[in-house]
Amino acid sequence: MTEPSYVLRGGLIVDGSGAEPFRGDVAISGDRVAAVAPIVQQRGAVELDVRDLAVAPGFINMLSWAIAPLFHDGRSMSDIKQGVTLEIFGEGWSMGPYTQRMRREVMERQADLKYEVDWTTLGEGLERLERRGVSCNIASFVGAATLRIHELGYDDRRATPQELGRMRALVRQSMRDGALGVGSALIYTPATFADTDELAALASAAGEFGGMYISHLRNEGDRLLEAVDELIEIARRARCGGEIYHLKQAGRENWPKLDEVIERVDSARAEGLAITADMYPYTAGATGLDAAMPPWSQEGGHGKWIARLRDPEMRRRVIEEMRQPATTWDNLYRAAGSAENVLLLQFKNPALKSLTGKTLAAVAALRRKTPEDTALDLVIEDDSRVGCAYFLMAETNVHRQIGLPWMSFGSDAGSLAPEGPFLLSNPHPRAYGTFARVLGHYARDGGAANLQDVVRRMTSLPARNLKLQDRGVLETGAFADVVVFDPTRIRDHATYDEPHRFATGVEHVFVNGVAVLRDAEHTGATPGRVVRGPGFSA
Repeated sequence: MTEPSYVLRGGLIVDGSGAEPFRGDVAISGDRVAAVAPIVQQRGAVELDVRDLAVAPGFINMLSWAIAPLFHDGRSMSDIKQGVTLEIFGEGWSMGPYTQRMRREVMERQADLKYEVDWTTLGEGLERLERRGVSCNIASFVGAATLRIHELGYDDRRATPQELGRMRALVRQSMRDGALGVGSALIYTPATFADTDELAALASAAGEFGGMYISHLRNEGDRLLEAVDELIEIARRARCGGEIYHLKQAGRENWPKLDEVIERVDSARAEGLAITADMYPYTAGATGLDAAMPPWSQEGGHGKWIARLRDPEMRRRVIEEMRQPATTWDNLYRAAGSAENVLLLQFKNPALKSLTGKTLAAVAALRRKTPEDTALDLVIEDDSRVGCAYFLMAETNVHRQIGLPWMSFGSDAGSLAPEGPFLLSNPHPRAYGTFARVLGHYARDGGAANLQDVVRRMTSLPARNLKLQDRGVLETGAFADVVVFDPTRIRDHATYDEPHRFATGVEHVFVNGVAVLRDAEHTGATPGRVVRGPGFSA
């Protein structure tokens, strides 16, 4: 054995397997873990005393929107400072496959963070980001909405057999390029126009290569149980694993449904289906005002949506449906209960930036209009979906979900820094606090789960679900993605009022054997790589 580049001495080894932690040393040589033992005899080029700290595999962010942030700032600051070493993209939309028109649309819809889209396939997009230089590893699902736009545009109709065949061919090519499977987000247009048959056909193409199906369910509120059933049916028909993105029960009347969701997932797992879920540890979700408006109003794409909101008759119809219980779509405005529970976070129009951090109710009062009229006006004036947070979930359910054995974690956010253009908008605090909040507030302080099991579900569980080789574990021969943190001190600090606040308690982070965080300070290193799925063929 050559001299290790690093030896971490005397830490509490939490190896990702779920086994009882033990005191020991970890040696890193090149991009791999060279040894994990009670005592590593060899000296390292660099020796780190970590006796008061825990040593674990790097954390896997199952739902990341860090693409634009990483193009702007490859350091991945807010996630690296929580120990995240792998960002997973692809909730419905992915970095390809693109047509020329799609590439142009992606650039036109950019807001504070702008970057050139000079690639076509998903594999090319990931490689482009790697070449830019990133501190974290990156991977992606291929987005079902991206596939649909590629072949059908934004129309509300079924795919023809020929179109579906081309979509399945794009899935297969994306899997060969390293995609992890197919990801969908079924409350948004045009994704919501896809039926179960279409999704099962796409998932089965991914399943041919060992990929999985992962989905923002068609409904997280009044029809939550039916939506869970759909995901399980798709996984069964496609003969692949299935995961629920950011499991929640949206709206007070739906909070009691968690028992039935758990029962359905456990039953499917007992049947032999690999059904899992992920979550973020907050009672508010964050998306856009498009999630408050019926899908029909958004058919045809962004421009046609804006045109309908300007039309007096269409506008009246949209507002009426916003106020009514929805049976065919997931109305997050209704689920939030009132405009007081809708917090405005992101605008791209400089004239509207002053409204950041205000509730929809407060802005409506300022403008002396109804909240519904105000929501439509803001979308028109900003020429965007307008980022916002909806307070939807029960704290008791969040606490309970933290402990579920098949639950992993995802921020559903970018990886940011409190500087530059990142400060032009407010993120949900999950961008800075998800993993630290699970480890600190919920596991350590709240007793929702023990340390080794939470670490297992941040590391080896998602790695196994994604069929990643030599990731998510702290063992000899594995890639040296390693986080060293203080389990007694790790804590999130970001709030809805002050979201740009780093978590604390993570001291060292290694990505592919390179130190990107030393003594809680970023080194500036960018050793991140594209991590490819089970179908990859070089």
